[in-house]
Amino acid sequence: MQTLKLNTSNLARIATGRTPINIPKYPRGPAIKEGIVHIGVGGFHRAHLAYYVDQLMRQGVTDWAICGVGLQPFDAGMRDALRSQDHMYTLIERSAKGSSASIIGSINSYLFAPDDREAVIAKMAHPDTHIVSLTITESGYFYNENTHELQSDHPDIKFDLDPANENAPRTTFGFLYAAMARRYQQGLKPFTVMSCDNMQKNGAITRHMLDSFARIRNPELAKWISEKGHFPNAMVDRITPQTSAKDKEDLAENFGVEDSWPVVTEPFTQWVIEDHFSDGRPPFEKVGVQVVKDVHAVEEFEKHKLRLLNGSHSAIGYPGQLAGFKYVHEVMQDPFFSKFVWQMMQEEVRPSLPTIPGVDLDVYTKTLIERFSNPTIMDQLPRICLNASGKVPQFIMPSIAEAIWVSGPFRRLCFVAAAWFHYVKGVDDNGNKFEVDDPMREILQAKAIAGGTNPSELLSIGNLFGDDLRSDKRFLATVTAALEDISRDGILKTIPKYVD
Repeated sequence: MQTLKLNTSNLARIATGRTPINIPKYPRGPAIKEGIVHIGVGGFHRAHLAYYVDQLMRQGVTDWAICGVGLQPFDAGMRDALRSQDHMYTLIERSAKGSSASIIGSINSYLFAPDDREAVIAKMAHPDTHIVSLTITESGYFYNENTHELQSDHPDIKFDLDPANENAPRTTFGFLYAAMARRYQQGLKPFTVMSCDNMQKNGAITRHMLDSFARIRNPELAKWISEKGHFPNAMVDRITPQTSAKDKEDLAENFGVEDSWPVVTEPFTQWVIEDHFSDGRPPFEKVGVQVVKDVHAVEEFEKHKLRLLNGSHSAIGYPGQLAGFKYVHEVMQDPFFSKFVWQMMQEEVRPSLPTIPGVDLDVYTKTLIERFSNPTIMDQLPRICLNASGKVPQFIMPSIAEAIWVSGPFRRLCFVAAAWFHYVKGVDDNGNKFEVDDPMREILQAKAIAGGTNPSELLSIGNLFGDDLRSDKRFLATVTAALEDISRDGILKTIPKYVD
């Protein structure tokens, strides 16, 4: 049967093609308002925020369509893919029960900043823009984990802080500042800055980084942003692997759709967000978003997710790749690994987590194991391991730090830390080299090589690790022993020592 290229003219035929597929039947293009500008249109954004907005648009809420923005040269690929299909894409949900597909139309346009930086600033400053949302990964925040301050000495931040470059910024905060300055001059409200990144206190960090940037540039504007701007904290969750060539082939074969860049995800999705918006918001509650009244509620959900899901992803990713596995579900098929992950969650992570009314941690942890074990997602380990310098300090080290405070168990968590320390060298247990995709790769590798089986060199990186770790003898002894075992015997021979 014929395969149809995804675009507006083919939508009706796609809907009645070889396999049922949902299509957007709501207005698109100039007929609707773009209330959200989103920086960082990747797989997760298209499986999460854009998915929720699409669900609202299907219910007739059409003032909150999305204008996507790409700031980096590599975003040209997304620009071209979306442009070729009228900014639509296919969302494929996979589980052991089968696959379903929907055409998502909530991204109504796309701006590529290297083509026209002024257009991006003007779009954010437009009265129709009420929210600027972000999925820029941890490194995009220029946040020093140790000092909790803006990395104002970073070359890109220094460039954007120069008043001469205000209309041609490089970083997210340069664009946010320039757009906020225009809104201030025009007498408009600040737009809400809504972080959708998988970071603890993502809204508070975003606020502090922009405030720090603005205070250096213009204290008066900084005061306006501080007093009138809103930066809701949020917890986001949906496993979204990188799209592969086979995903595109399967979409064409099973659904008859040719899509330049579809998104594959799981049926599960969760979003908890603080009800803290400066210029209105969509009725997210209508599509299952948990909108809560204060940051404390978000932080409790967030702690569960970051330490159980993301912490377990770290336990799967770094040792799994060292052991030669390729996919998350393959790691979970190994009996020692699956027991290790379960026991780490139950015995070392759960004791430090808050009790949330209505949340059953037994059910939640069992659901996580099922999600990790889903063979249809084909979630690749390099995606899990990406940008670890922004992840391990959030996902693993806080659980270790709390175990230090109460003298609790943490040997499995230390094994994960040691596996990452060994992983950053970029050579697996079979001697195969692999790329360590991390903004701090050079310093990490230099420290790892210099330290050998002594973790002190890596732990000396002040913006990643605190004194509570560096000065604790029990932690140092435990992580050193794990690092020595991994370096000498490899992951597969070492991990049974950490399973009861």
